[in-house]
Amino acid sequence: MRRIVLVLALAAVLPLQMSALEAQEQAPRLGATQGELDELAGQLGYRFTILNNNPATCPGDAGGCFLSEIAITMPQRLPPALTRGDVEIRFGYVSRILSSQSDTFAHRLINGDLHALTLKPGRTLRAGQSYSIRLVGAGHFYSTAYAMPNAHLAVPGLAARTIAATQPIVDRDTGLERLPFVTPMTDEANLATASADDRTRWMTPQRDFTRYAERGAAAVPDLVILPKPLRASRPAGAPLDLTRGVQPSFAGITRGEVLPALEALARAGVRAGPVPLAVTVNKSSGLSSETYRLSATDGAIRIDAADAAGASHALRSLAQQAAYEQNRLRPLLIEDAPRLGFRGLHIDVARNFHGKAEVLKLVEQMAAFKLNKLHLHLGDDEGWRLEIKALPELTGVGAFRCYELSETRCVQPQLGADPSPRAPVNGYLSQSDYQEILLAARARQIEVIPSFDMPGHSRAAIRAMEVRHSRLIARNRPAEAARYRLVDPADTTQYRSIQNYNDNTLNVCLDSTYRFLDKVIEEVAALHRAAGTPLVTYHIGADETAGAWSQSPACKPLMARRGLTAPQLGAYFIERVSGDLARRGIAVAGWSDGMGHTTAARMPGRVQSNAWGGLFTGGITEAHEQANRGWNLVLSLNDVTYLDMPYVPHPQEGGYDWGARDVDTFKVFAFMPENLPANASVMTDILSKPARLEDKTPLAPGRRIMGLQAQLWSETVRDDAEVDYRLFPRLLALAERAWHRASWEPAYVPGAAYAHGDGKVDLAAIRADWRDFAGRAAAQLPALDRAGVIYRLAPPGAQIVRGRLEANSELPGAAIEYRSGEGAWRRYTGPVAVNTPVTLRARTPDGRRSSRLVVVTP
Repeated sequence: MRRIVLVLALAAVLPLQMSALEAQEQAPRLGATQGELDELAGQLGYRFTILNNNPATCPGDAGGCFLSEIAITMPQRLPPALTRGDVEIRFGYVSRILSSQSDTFAHRLINGDLHALTLKPGRTLRAGQSYSIRLVGAGHFYSTAYAMPNAHLAVPGLAARTIAATQPIVDRDTGLERLPFVTPMTDEANLATASADDRTRWMTPQRDFTRYAERGAAAVPDLVILPKPLRASRPAGAPLDLTRGVQPSFAGITRGEVLPALEALARAGVRAGPVPLAVTVNKSSGLSSETYRLSATDGAIRIDAADAAGASHALRSLAQQAAYEQNRLRPLLIEDAPRLGFRGLHIDVARNFHGKAEVLKLVEQMAAFKLNKLHLHLGDDEGWRLEIKALPELTGVGAFRCYELSETRCVQPQLGADPSPRAPVNGYLSQSDYQEILLAARARQIEVIPSFDMPGHSRAAIRAMEVRHSRLIARNRPAEAARYRLVDPADTTQYRSIQNYNDNTLNVCLDSTYRFLDKVIEEVAALHRAAGTPLVTYHIGADETAGAWSQSPACKPLMARRGLTAPQLGAYFIERVSGDLARRGIAVAGWSDGMGHTTAARMPGRVQSNAWGGLFTGGITEAHEQANRGWNLVLSLNDVTYLDMPYVPHPQEGGYDWGARDVDTFKVFAFMPENLPANASVMTDILSKPARLEDKTPLAPGRRIMGLQAQLWSETVRDDAEVDYRLFPRLLALAERAWHRASWEPAYVPGAAYAHGDGKVDLAAIRADWRDFAGRAAAQLPALDRAGVIYRLAPPGAQIVRGRLEANSELPGAAIEYRSGEGAWRRYTGPVAVNTPVTLRARTPDGRRSSRLVVVTP
């Protein structure tokens, strides 16, 4: 489901005293004081640089590698006690380190992305001296935003301290995190690509200008409703004056069932007033789920809807259009219905925590754009984020990262975590928080699908349950201690997960594992019932399982009894848990790589598979094969719908890029979910090369794609502003494709093949439709501003031709500003004569934020 090529990160530590156990294990051998360590952490120079993404050779049999450097500079005053061997520099490096080179420091892996630099025997640190550590990592490193902050110093017996130079800052113009310790990447020849046949290029302002010009300027829209309605027309007649208020009435649907949509209408300026206009909302038995008809003619508005969801959609459409027309609405007729029944958003709050306020904000935005499934990823290696009262250690330990090798109060620092317990990356949803989210989602007709990834990606749960086990053993309660234990202590299996953990996979042969999962499901289901929204679907994850069973004594009798081999135990776990859920009346969901290992006959009747393979890496065959099993197939393809991937290839754009390096809003808009091979006509592969896609496993008659889901994984997303930036405006394009089938999408023909530029998909028609979409998307920006959504502003495209600056933009709602040197910013309104380098930026409609800066030279 997520990480094939991994990238570099710098990890954090919680500045708390070591536990007593740790202090005993690492008795201090130096006379350093805490104050001296604090002073060193505050003054130490730290610089991280990517030197080359395409070295001449890579160690061993690595398929690709990159060369990086950590530069450490000692302050002019260095206490003698901190010059010798017990000082460690701990940092994170998610990619496997293939080799290290330093005269002074040796490297060792701790676990996951946590590494340490230790002084080599006989070496000492000198005041004012700089030291270089060259590291070769597997994969590639294309952006300064991959690096993670909060590296730290550790000395036995003292509280570890974050190196101040590695702490992030927030850019006052963009509102986004910036990492000042990372050297800017400017050498496109050595840093932008990893091989001679990679055609990817950094998106410069000149290349942006060409790209935007090819797509064409956005049209001034008549209708701004997004996603686009199935059918809409503008009959003749006088405008409806909504400025004096409206008076809704309801038949078959209650006001309470559509209250959030009515509140959205009020925020658009359409409220109850002294001379109200009649708005009638009626339930109609002749319509399918979520559909509606809206008529705004002859001085009145009538809505006929299949259900509360359809009525809410109608009111949301009305709010968007009324705001655009300043509440003097020209006559309007709409017939609307969703293309796909499952229109989802996946949010990872496990890797780095994002709390109730951000989730509630996203729930409202989902409703605004007619998304109806919220997939909450609540548990992973780096954190457990939902309170389970029967198992308090899950959040008491598993929701926090700090420096404590024994992991009795927290889990190890990973992914650049801020060390403060109150930092946004730490924490969890209380049961009342979760119920509030459930109630908000229910009020907006959105289903919440909770997920705790298992059996892999489970390190936080494993460590928490080990703390529980130790606590109860100390109280002489061994039976209770073993009740929810997730690992077999006698298991000697050696493994490394794709994220470099050697202890993140729960043991699928233990009855205690299933008791644990039953207890979690029991409490989660109870929370759903209490919120009046039963738990319908539970996502088990089931992806990227390294396996921890081949040498487990607990597995040998199970394998003998069932005739299984160790590699088959993962499928056994999925089949068993799926059956347990079915007996509770809960449908199972999981990621396609794990689900594909099961035997379909041993799975329940209701199964959801999230197909996350790439279009150009076998994902089409996998998706069609699992749809042909009769499962509900939800597209979650990593090269189109993973919105943690970068918008464009650029050294200042964040996001992992193992699946794609260029997932801009246009690419998501041009995606054809019901004809996957056709995407080869208009998209290129991860090397920006044309490719051919063949439908090697056609969809069987009667089988179809059931849903489309956007994914946001949070390894590199540490604050809520970055969540918004990664999602918006791309999420608007995904909502468009999930709800509305474009006229330019060719019908699916089983077995058909497509190649880039073959003309089987009309690119000119896509661009024409894009111009309409861009105008409608721009019309949503003021509402996003008011909602506090920190959406991405694409930097302007720009070029200087014969001494004249020309600029354009991705969306028309963002003003372009420019300046020469450090002069005053000016509004760009058209080509202007310049004779010096020019800096440009885009600004939000409310003027509060800007894009990142770009520079063009004459």
